[in-house]
Amino acid sequence: MSQVRIRINSFLGRATASSLCRVFFDCMAAQRGRCRPTFCNIKITFIPCVALFFLFLGSSCTKQQKTILFRYANEQPIGAIRSQSMLFFETELEQRSEGRIKVELYFGGVLGYERELQDLVATGTLQGTRGGFHADANPKFNLLGMPFLVDNWDQAIRLVNSDFVQKINREATKNGFHIPATGISQGFRAHTNSVRPITHPDDLKGLKMRVPMMEVYVRTALAFGANPQEIPYSEVYQALQTGVVDGQDNAVSNIWDFKVYEVSNYLTITNYATGPDPLMVNLSWYKNLPDDLKPIFDEVSRETIALSDKMNRESEQDYIDKISTHLETNLVEGDALEPFRQAVQPVYAYFIERGIFTQEDVDRARAAARRDS
Repeated sequence: MSQVRIRINSFLGRATASSLCRVFFDCMAAQRGRCRPTFCNIKITFIPCVALFFLFLGSSCTKQQKTILFRYANEQPIGAIRSQSMLFFETELEQRSEGRIKVELYFGGVLGYERELQDLVATGTLQGTRGGFHADANPKFNLLGMPFLVDNWDQAIRLVNSDFVQKINREATKNGFHIPATGISQGFRAHTNSVRPITHPDDLKGLKMRVPMMEVYVRTALAFGANPQEIPYSEVYQALQTGVVDGQDNAVSNIWDFKVYEVSNYLTITNYATGPDPLMVNLSWYKNLPDDLKPIFDEVSRETIALSDKMNRESEQDYIDKISTHLETNLVEGDALEPFRQAVQPVYAYFIERGIFTQEDVDRARAAARRDS
């Protein structure tokens, strides 16, 4: 056990060996039903616990090899565009750093759901992630997920590359994160459900709709009249299959990658929102990089996010076409969108009243998105 503690200490830095051991053995106990899961009644699985445990043990090897290890995880499967772009990141960063940085990638939620991955990056157990809990890095990221903030891909691309969003990235250092680049979270969101077609906000009233576990999406669902259910996305298929929820909304790439079309009847395209996709990096890890490696890391990160955005944009219609072979599809556009726009106005008031962002921030974001349109 003493050797284990030495190895654990060499990896964690801020965390103690004893706390790490408690995490591992608490997970084991939870698997046997002896402790309560700690987040939203999510079942803690054996595989993430074991995977994390061996992550901890592997740190001594990293030190001996004198390489800098960057461990990254996201919940999407390896075939998803987010994951594919990170394979580019791995290859390019290792090559351009001449092997001084080694990248380890973990896909498909093997180390936990997005909430857990975010916490692991915050504590330094992981070095990076991409996912939905970006408000932990900076609450102003909520603004980028607001309904009808942007109208199309051109506007979304301009916004995430604007000085306004670069400032949001920089401000994340206050919360312990380095964000070298922010992109678009897999494209525009669409609704699926098994009850009825959705062509007006009234069609959403009373439907149990799974939404991401983020306040901006919960508030938007409530404004539409839906009954939002916060469920990790990797559990949505079963929730739809068993009738726990009536429907969900997400980017069409996720609807396809997680096979949601198999347990739904209707697809509705409103393009009502997208969201930010920042690469969130543990700030302490980044600060400890040698000065000559920091610009290399940032450059590869920017290229990775740009590649992800390009792939998502180019594939979005293809995903819609494929899903439409399985589901009745309704495209809501033009004047038919106006009731949806009106329904979500209270969402803006909610966040402004709570000081998450200001009306000036909203105006600046819209101006940045539309500056050349």
